[in-house]
Amino acid sequence: MEPVNVAIIYYSATGTVHTLAQAVAEGAEKAGARVRLRRVAELAPPEAISANPAWAQHLQETADVAEAGHDDLGWADAVLFGTPTRFGNPASQLRAFIDTTGPLWFQGKLADKVYSAFTASNTAHGGQESTLLALGNTFYHWGGIIVPPGYTDPVQFQSGNPYGTSHVAGDGPPSEVALQAARHQARRVVDTTASLKAGRAA
Repeated sequence: MEPVNVAIIYYSATGTVHTLAQAVAEGAEKAGARVRLRRVAELAPPEAISANPAWAQHLQETADVAEAGHDDLGWADAVLFGTPTRFGNPASQLRAFIDTTGPLWFQGKLADKVYSAFTASNTAHGGQESTLLALGNTFYHWGGIIVPPGYTDPVQFQSGNPYGTSHVAGDGPPSEVALQAARHQARRVVDTTASLKAGRAA
């Protein structure tokens, strides 16, 4: 049985979601998956970015992270999307990438893959659940198989979000609980995808 291919496609302005994405990648790799960590293109105007030193710094620090492309979706057996919340919705940068995938969807190349999502907001609650549910709407259209973390590990009773890993950025960098939740979510995605692949092969 070939390893599971996992693409982690995310947008992060100041680094919080990037940190979660790294934990997701770590969890997927430890579960035996081949992993591609990909950021989507930054579309905000330079003057907006330069007005926030943390935003400008993070963009510079992650310049070596490859940008997501359609080939990453085609390669993947499972995809985890990460985004900050923007008024209860995914960030426009991630949406812009998703909105280019029509040709893949039309050819059926996004169907039957496993999908999951994680997020962060600046305040408690702050649209975390609605952001993850909004991404679920896209996965439904694609014919995807949604794998949430649920309450399938003790860490989920500490992190508290069954829809996907989430973090309150206003409290500082992601805590060890959030990072453990991200690793667990990735492991669950890999294990479920491996079972699906094995079943199809049989």
